Amino acid sequence: MQIDAYNQFCASLPHASHVVQWEGAQVWKVGGKVFAIGRWDGVDIGAITFKCSPMSFAVLKDAPGMRPAPYLASRGMIWLQRTSHETLDDDALRDYLRESHSLASLNLPKRVQKELGLNQTGAGRAAPA
Repeated sequence: MQIDAYNQFCASLPHASHVVQWEGAQVWKVGGKVFAIGRWDGVDIGAITFKCSPMSFAVLKDAPGMRPAPYLASRGMIWLQRTSHETLDDDALRDYLRESHSLASLNLPKRVQKELGLNQTGAGRAAPA
């Protein structure tokens, strides 16, 4: 995934905000909680880091083009980094970025989730699976 496609996709997620930090990383947050980190450093396919479920982590951490996220995973956080599309193509990566957004939003205080209209059941809205 190229940088423009990554930023456009992340921007399309509810209440996503963007900041460039950590020496040029494209960081996306929901309610102040990080859900995606992208770094390109002169290559077309960037290293994209995202939060995931324990099951996804177990299945993907040793797959080609994937690895436990540097710094984050070594501190017990369940984050992966995609470095090539050998295992995850861009469509699959978008699915994982959506999941990461949802997982990050679940860490927001319930009051903030309600204010942002995230993870609400009823009135036609379903909580994420």
